[in-house]
Formats: sequence, C-alpha cells, structure tokens
Amino acid sequence: MLLFILIGGLLGLVVGGVVGALLGAVVGGVAGHFLLTVLFGRGLGAIRAQFVESTFAVMGALCKADGRVTGDEIRVAEQFFSRLALSDEQRRSAMAAFNRGKSPDFDLDAELALLRASGGRSPALLQLFLQIQLSAIAADGNVHPEEHALLLRVARGLGLSGADVESLEALLRGSAAAGPDAGARRGSARLADAYATLGIGAKAGDAEVKKSYRRLMSRHHPDKLAARGMPENMRPMAEEKTREIRKAYDLIKEARGL
Repeated sequence: MLLFILIGGLLGLVVGGVVGALLGAVVGGVAGHFLLTVLFGRGLGAIRAQFVESTFAVMGALCKADGRVTGDEIRVAEQFFSRLALSDEQRRSAMAAFNRGKSPDFDLDAELALLRASGGRSPALLQLFLQIQLSAIAADGNVHPEEHALLLRVARGLGLSGADVESLEALLRGSAAAGPDAGARRGSARLADAYATLGIGAKAGDAEVKKSYRRLMSRHHPDKLAARGMPENMRPMAEEKTREIRKAYDLIKEARGL
C-alpha cells in the first residue's frame, strides 16, 4: 500500500507541485487498496476454491485407481474433512468433488491443468497438494501399484517430478517413524529418508545440507503458501511439512556431529 501512495505522490509532485503530490498520494492509496483487496483478493479466493475442489476430485480418482473405492478409502476422505476443519457446506462440496473424481468419465488431466493454471506460480503449493494426495492413499498403510503410478501421473501433470514424489514419500516415512513403531526402522534407513526429504544425497557437503534446509523452510513456510493461495484450513498440513523438514535436518546434523 505504501508503494502505491509513494508512486501517486511522486507523479502528483511532478504534475502539480506540493498540492499535486498530496492529491496523488490520496489517489495512489485508493488505487492500491482496490488492487490489493478487491482484484488480488478475488484472485486468491479463486485459487483457494480451485485448490480445495481439485484436492478431493483427484483424491477420488486416486482411490479408484485400483478398480474400486472401498469403505476404508471413503472414511479416509471423511477424515480429511475433519483434519482440514471443513464447514458443513465445504464438506458437501468436497464429497461432490470426490464423487466426481471417482466417476468413469473424470478427466484427470483437465483437472490438473486447471489447478496448475491457478497455482502454478508456486511449486511449493503444488507440492502441498501432492503431499495431501499421498497422505490420503497411504492412510491405510498400503499404497497399491496402480495408486502409485497414478500419483506419478498427477505429479507430472502438475509439472513436478518423480524426485518430488520420492521426497514426499521419504517425508511421510519420517513422520511415521515418530510413532510407536519408530524403533522398527534401522537408523541407516531413517537417515537415507532424511537426505531424500531435503532433496540431497548423503555425499552432500555440510554447506549444501544447510543451504537445502534453509531453501526448503523458506519455500514451504505456511505464510508464504497462504499468500500464494493456500486455503487457511490447510495450514496444518503445511506446518506438518516444515516440522518434518526440520526433523530431517536435525537427524542429519546429529549423524554428522554438527
């Protein structure tokens, strides 16, 4: 807002002196308010609405990937309604989107194109979308090959890569390792997942490890994602990701004696 006021004031000063500067500052402030709260606000609203709609439509398609949608998978979707604190109206819309996604004529590629068009300026936002999809299909502890293949197709449709999927899978395993079965996984496997979560190899230097960690924490900061169109009720998922990134970094630091 201050930038608009300064620009208006400077233009007014050039045209009309001190009086023009004052008038220009007022006009600049009004214009800035309109752009930021009306035009840009509406843009964010459209991105958020598309994000929620596509989240559950694609979730329906993924749950149908192995041929049928089970009662467990429907319950998983309903659990996400609660996890994301959806209102009654939002739940109805989400279930309608889920049913649309599992229908035989659902156009997955067109849905992904819509999402990418609205949120494509933020790869981190698209990665959050992919994280939600992976969490949904892995909720029963078993990701079917058909589901995994379709998840890779979803990633490609969003302009992401197989490496992005691998990083999210490693992050998910790291999150599960914090549960009651944490001791069941070998330390070497957990460390390998930590490196994959940060998107680097075990041979990376200490400086590269730190740089990757800082880059990821900045890119996936919930406030930044919210500014790019992340619905507020999905903030817990973004916060969960930053916690897992931090845990991965701490594990690597401990292993290296940093």
